[in-house]
Amino acid sequence: MLYSEKVIDHFQHPRNQGVLDKPSAVGQVGNPVCGDIMKIYLQINNGIIEDIKFETLGCAAAIAVSSALTELVKGKTLDEAYKITKDKIVNDLGGLPPAKIHCSMLGVDALHAAIDNYRQKTKGAVK
Repeated sequence: MLYSEKVIDHFQHPRNQGVLDKPSAVGQVGNPVCGDIMKIYLQINNGIIEDIKFETLGCAAAIAVSSALTELVKGKTLDEAYKITKDKIVNDLGGLPPAKIHCSMLGVDALHAAIDNYRQKTKGAVK
């Protein structure tokens, strides 16, 4: 199983890894088959993702996907971020081995869970 240089770089030097003190929203997903767990923290201001952090318990691909995802969505609106696909993440990383493609889906699912969490919390709230 060979990883691209970009996957290895994101794994060895993850961007935005950690926890936000007072996140606007949190999303967590896991894959019971492989055991990977991904948690995304969002800081949202006026519908823009100002900051994003992640905690991932998983393989190199899962960590690389989490790191790349945070870079792709920081500064985007919630709607723009929600439209990011697993294919976009995989392409951004220069590809993933077929057995690791599910990791990119975990990233997208965790992001969607965080955005859904935020929208649920702010539904009907004065903005």
